[in-house]
Amino acid sequence: MFNRIILVGNLTRDPELRYSPQGTAVATMGLAVNSRVKQGEEFKDETLFIDIVVFGRQAENVTQYLSKGRGVIVEGRLRERRWEYEGQKRSKFEVIASTVRFLPRRDAQAVEQPEDIIPPEETTDLEPF
Repeated sequence: MFNRIILVGNLTRDPELRYSPQGTAVATMGLAVNSRVKQGEEFKDETLFIDIVVFGRQAENVTQYLSKGRGVIVEGRLRERRWEYEGQKRSKFEVIASTVRFLPRRDAQAVEQPEDIIPPEETTDLEPF
């Protein structure tokens, strides 16, 4: 089977960092992905909101360097989580990121700030859970 996804979008919230009981860094963030769909003679914008999970050193990097509104390219795999809440079965899909690439800011007049410096890429397919 092949489970690979590549998304380009903007963060909908600041990444949240926490650590697993084993000490592995885990960051979660929301991503908005826009696409244009033709309906009849008109084009309509469609936005998907997707939860992203990042592990390890890369989780620490996204928490340090990214914030709401920043553009990223996320490559990873799709995972479904299932749970029960108040007697109802629930589920949702999320992306387990193997690579997060930071996109440059769109503001061409912005002076490069220390937070604009892109850290070295780190890729991993290891998931501690």
